[in-house]
Amino acid sequence: MIEFKNVKLCFGETQIIEDLSFSIKKGEFFCVLGPSGCGKSTTLRLIGDLLKNYSGKITISGKPPSECWQQMAYVFQNPRLLPWKNTLDNAAFGLEMRHPNISKERRNEIALKQLIKVGLASDIKKMPLMLSGGERQRVSLARALALEPEIILMDEPFSALDPNTRRLLRSQLVQLWQDIGMTIIFVTHDIDEALELGDRIIVLGTRPSKVEKIITPKENRPRYIDICEELRDTKKELILLFEKLAITKAN
Repeated sequence: MIEFKNVKLCFGETQIIEDLSFSIKKGEFFCVLGPSGCGKSTTLRLIGDLLKNYSGKITISGKPPSECWQQMAYVFQNPRLLPWKNTLDNAAFGLEMRHPNISKERRNEIALKQLIKVGLASDIKKMPLMLSGGERQRVSLARALALEPEIILMDEPFSALDPNTRRLLRSQLVQLWQDIGMTIIFVTHDIDEALELGDRIIVLGTRPSKVEKIITPKENRPRYIDICEELRDTKKELILLFEKLAITKAN
């Protein structure tokens, strides 16, 4: 569905991405893993048509990203909720921007349906400051789901949350993905998170970024790294790879 072929990107004279090639299948939960500053978010922005000046080829179902932006929705690390809007209005805001001809009543109906899915049906009148960090992120996810996208781009969405909330939201996200069947591209620097979530995991190296490794966990979900020997071994390999990349960057 999504394909990168020999993609290179420079900012000025600095090469950010070097000869990046990989593909993502329709309906796949695809994780982009790597240390901070390796180009994970840049890769996501290329898919989302937020960066233009690259060489090589990026296609989504055979078309350039510029022709596919309405098939996509973004979930950022910061939920980016509007403080003067309540939960329901924030969840409906993406629809308001993308489809202004849809009536407010219909937008709210669609948004409420998604808020129910993420467990916030009783919080629709609350303002963002009345919500926890995890609840605000769930509003952000409901806002993305309300667009009924084929692809959701998620940029470290749980990294600012406490471990228990991260674990809960990961479980909810997998359930939503299994129910809806969308493609998720999930950026993270957390090895455990990638191993728990991904159908496949692409590991990016230090700048200029290139593919260092592609991993396909075989274990069924839910995955418990602490009790699965194969996942523990894969985690050890990735820790060693991260250490190697850190040494390379330092030199």
